[in-house]
Amino acid sequence: MNDNRLILFLFGATGDLATRKLYPAIYRLYKKKQLADHFAVICTARREWTDEHLHEVILKSIAKEIEDHIDANEFVSHFYYQAHDVHNADQYYKLNDLAKQLDQEYQTQDNRVFFISLLPSLFPEITKHMKEQGLLANQGYSRLIIEKPFGHDLASAEELQKQLNRSFEEDQIYRIDHYLGKEIVHSLHYLRFNNYVLRRLWNAKGINHVQIALDEEVGVEKRADYYESSGVIRDMIQNHLLQILALAAMKEPEDDSSDALRQAKIEVLSHLKPYANLEELKKNVIRGQYGPNPQLNLPGYRQEAGVDPQSNTETFLAAKVFLDLPQWQNVPFFIRSGKRLQRKVSVINIVFNKEENEAQANRLRIEIGPNLNYQLFINSKKPGYDHQTESIAFKFEYTAEEVAAMPVDYERLIYECILGELNNFNHYQEIVQAWKFVDHIIAGWQSLPAPDFPNYPAGMAEPQAAIDLLQGYAHQWYG
Repeated sequence: MNDNRLILFLFGATGDLATRKLYPAIYRLYKKKQLADHFAVICTARREWTDEHLHEVILKSIAKEIEDHIDANEFVSHFYYQAHDVHNADQYYKLNDLAKQLDQEYQTQDNRVFFISLLPSLFPEITKHMKEQGLLANQGYSRLIIEKPFGHDLASAEELQKQLNRSFEEDQIYRIDHYLGKEIVHSLHYLRFNNYVLRRLWNAKGINHVQIALDEEVGVEKRADYYESSGVIRDMIQNHLLQILALAAMKEPEDDSSDALRQAKIEVLSHLKPYANLEELKKNVIRGQYGPNPQLNLPGYRQEAGVDPQSNTETFLAAKVFLDLPQWQNVPFFIRSGKRLQRKVSVINIVFNKEENEAQANRLRIEIGPNLNYQLFINSKKPGYDHQTESIAFKFEYTAEEVAAMPVDYERLIYECILGELNNFNHYQEIVQAWKFVDHIIAGWQSLPAPDFPNYPAGMAEPQAAIDLLQGYAHQWYG
């Protein structure tokens, strides 16, 4: 049992993220004895809920996780609800009064974690009131967890950082990217630097190219308002995909500290090579938008509820990216993400260099989800009398029991925040460098003619131009 003492404030406690992800994550920490007697959770939102109604909502949200109902009821007794208008300064005093009471009752040592699960536009005002109305810890620690997106572009990210820094220092800000909480993404560092073979080959001398794909089967669903202003480049590329690229390309950190790891990622992101001109941009960045597919009874993006019927928002992006770093000279990183593709899969493929007489290149496939596995493809002789070779796969896949026992993404990240570990949270400079690269692409798009959308049918394969992007390196995107 770990005696982690704290009060967790959850702003946006009645929202979808809280019920789907956060309450189950906190309960898993409780079941695993990472939280025990000395914690309380103050839940707040605009709705006029009671503590009893909150407990009913939480019990429903964790129903699949419950093994002992007495234990589950003890767990929810640590949760308290207070209706709150984030714009009303006086109500922060009421939150603080409740926190002081719970600090005494649970002996939390004045440790406070603030998780804001609301629109990013509200972050500055909420954190301003936290400081001015005395909600921050006086003796223990104060830590702030915030969701993406961090800004809409570089300028807005800089302004948001400026306002947050009025209340919190950089090492108190925990920017969540839930992909960094996934087990295999979390393990990528260990895979690269704790295996002699991979450690020696994981550079331009050993690798021909890298493919990273975060494909989604679903469409825009109920997120049209957000998606129309973001597109896949802001929704997936700027954060999740570039973070995975940074982990795949970074040098070994100088030590085990979170600062060393994040500096290694900053180095990669700051050396993303911008496209020299519009022609190079057009050639190396492929946009797509899904259209209707009557055979599968799927609407096109422009037919989705809340979407402009003439929308040119991209739902798919593939790009060839180079890093201006000696260890990755002339090695392309092919990245892609899109909605309404044939299947949901998040996968990294490391394609190694090959000798002229080799039939196929050796390849390491790392599946982040929905399954968790590694496959190494090597060449071997085909059985029989002929002297032909074939590619065979060595595969390791985690069992269902192992997956069930793993920390899920929010569980891991909330726990690491409680411990004060910043390894799997984005440093502000990571955000800056990613926005610089993405802003460069978006600015180029604004100078180009409107794209010819839609250019791939919902539920089917990517645009042909995305496959053509691989020319000279591969015949297909490896799934």
